[in-house]
Amino acid sequence: MISVYKLKPRFQQLLTPVLLFLHKNKITANQITISSILLSVMIGILFWNADISKWLFLSLPVGLLIRMALNALDGMMARKFNQTSKLGEVLNEVGDIISDVIIFLPLIKFQPESLYLAVIFIVLSVINEFAGLMGKVVGKERRYDGPMGKSDRALILGLYGLLIFFGADISGVSVYIFGIIILLLLISTYTRLKKSLHEA
Repeated sequence: MISVYKLKPRFQQLLTPVLLFLHKNKITANQITISSILLSVMIGILFWNADISKWLFLSLPVGLLIRMALNALDGMMARKFNQTSKLGEVLNEVGDIISDVIIFLPLIKFQPESLYLAVIFIVLSVINEFAGLMGKVVGKERRYDGPMGKSDRALILGLYGLLIFFGADISGVSVYIFGIIILLLLISTYTRLKKSLHEA
């Protein structure tokens, strides 16, 4: 299925010089993960207060791009320099879920006409990540399948921030947008669970 996640290998190649620089300066994988969580909290706060200044909507495309880079770097650091740990895995998984909720929560403020759909979107995003984790529980590996994974949601929210910054009004079509995203989330969750069970 089409997903931004499929671009990850190329993205990691571009980040290799940054990875080597961080390692040279003794930055660890867990420190990168914690930085990503703190950045997510900052993005959520700026997004929530974007009604004060439209410039704060730019925290979404800029902040989420940096967050995606940090998420890629912590895994690269852990694998390449033998820094994998149980603590790092917990920080990654729990941190990603908490971060997503914090970042997505302001949608209920800015798209009140789609309040219930926004809540469903947030809940299904969490369930989707748990479905990916089930791959390790019942299968062989963590699953990232589906057309609406973490990277895809980040891309959509980044585009949303750009649209609102440039004055677009999506209130009339937000119901349909959320509907499509929710459908893709359901497909992603089903795909992850199905492949996990197949591996088992």
